[in-house]
Amino acid sequence: MLEFLRQRFTKVIRVKSPSEIEAMRKTCKLAASVLKMIEPHIKAGVSTEELNTICHEFIVKNGAYPSPLKYNGFPKSICTSVNEVICHGIPSSKKILKNGDIVNVDITTTLDGYFGDTSRTFYVGTPSPEAKKLVETTYKSMLLGIEQVKPNARIGDIGAAIQKFVEPKGYSVVRDFTGHGIGKEFHEDPVIAHYGKAGKGMRLRPGMTFTIEPMINQGTYKCRILKDDWTAITTDGKLSAQFEHTILVTEDGYEILTIDNGAERILEN
Repeated sequence: MLEFLRQRFTKVIRVKSPSEIEAMRKTCKLAASVLKMIEPHIKAGVSTEELNTICHEFIVKNGAYPSPLKYNGFPKSICTSVNEVICHGIPSSKKILKNGDIVNVDITTTLDGYFGDTSRTFYVGTPSPEAKKLVETTYKSMLLGIEQVKPNARIGDIGAAIQKFVEPKGYSVVRDFTGHGIGKEFHEDPVIAHYGKAGKGMRLRPGMTFTIEPMINQGTYKCRILKDDWTAITTDGKLSAQFEHTILVTEDGYEILTIDNGAERILEN
């Protein structure tokens, strides 16, 4: 699976036209609304399969398709990654959320042929101080990465800002999974690493759209893939958190296409 993920990109940088950008705004707005809709359903005693069903029905009702479903064999409509799961957790009726868990819900919608991708790590009930600190740090690191986006900036600026912020706090940045270009394809170039050196990598151009989605671990950044060939977990069993937005490079900076004002409350909880 890791080798497939490294080779999944189309190797073509697609600068979007005004009409394509408008299509991206629509699908990204829908993806953001799914995260907002599902929040009150995330509580102790609920299975991740129930969350999957609710999101699936909402997406379809709004005239879109849940992009992960059947994508290279993925069996569900969303990803639900609980506690030590870094990403690509498969919803299951056997996975019941408990008070104190953290769970990342990853939503991608396909609307009128365009993809919108976003995720958020939610608290289930009352998080431990350690979990809360990790989640808040991860969210802030994503914002710092986004703030680097502007025409002629380098891709390496994004990862450098994230890495510089989280590592002094004792956390690590996952290497095996990255952000990615997105548009008419689920995964396009460029690859957006969440670590690296400022001033390195491709220059950003207006009209580029990609995700910034740092996965931050309490312990080592190393992961392993479970037998389902999808679920990635921390090798040391410690917590992992993630946030994700789809970003547009504008003429003078950036636009967060998947913005959800509800997500910003994470820093106030």
